[in-house]
Amino acid sequence: MISRYTREAGVRQVDRTIARVARKIALCFMPKEVFNLRKSDPKICWAIWARSVSCLNKPGKHCLSESQQGLPGPRPAAMCSILIEATLLPGSRGSTLTGQLGDVMRESGKAAQGYIWSHAEALGIDPGLFRRHSVHVHVPAGATPKDGPSAGVTMATALASLYSKSPARANTAMTGEITLTGLVLPVGGIKEKVLAAHRSPIQRVILPKENEKDLREIPDTVSKETQFIFAERIEDVLKVAIPG
Repeated sequence: MISRYTREAGVRQVDRTIARVARKIALCFMPKEVFNLRKSDPKICWAIWARSVSCLNKPGKHCLSESQQGLPGPRPAAMCSILIEATLLPGSRGSTLTGQLGDVMRESGKAAQGYIWSHAEALGIDPGLFRRHSVHVHVPAGATPKDGPSAGVTMATALASLYSKSPARANTAMTGEITLTGLVLPVGGIKEKVLAAHRSPIQRVILPKENEKDLREIPDTVSKETQFIFAERIEDVLKVAIPG
């Protein structure tokens, strides 16, 4: 229930989920023969309980891979991985940022655009694209408010991938603040962000170099299945995030 029905820092939703199942089981009035099996064979008890969870609850909100299901203990988390989409709109200029973004996240998007546009030639991008097209960046889900500088490097990578027409690696997640000069600055919540990427599942995670010390907080079961790459500049990110 923790794995499939909750993604929160506290236990309120866990409590509600357990209570919902318990109430529905109480209404079933378990037959006497099943009750006797339950007392004599704990394996049968577990099979009945597991089936009750799937039948008495709505479909699970979160799906996990086999390796993620093997993680020990409860894993509610306050963060989840997000996608960043970007597309070119011909016949217009400028940029649009959508997805219910806060002021800080919008500024991160503008900083990412400023860096990509000012380094177009070095990145092998046709500068004429900026004059002939506007760009639309969207961060789903649109109903969820988002803010903070952590998506700066991701937005820069999405724009570089879009303008260069080179797909970014699908198995790579990243976090970090970007400056106009291309520096990758450290961010907070590394443990929670790595766990969210691992649940996606993602095998490669790009982190700011200054956040390397935060890996000691990551569980060993996650560290062994994740490749960490550390970046000091956005060029370090692009080299590993965009093949070629």
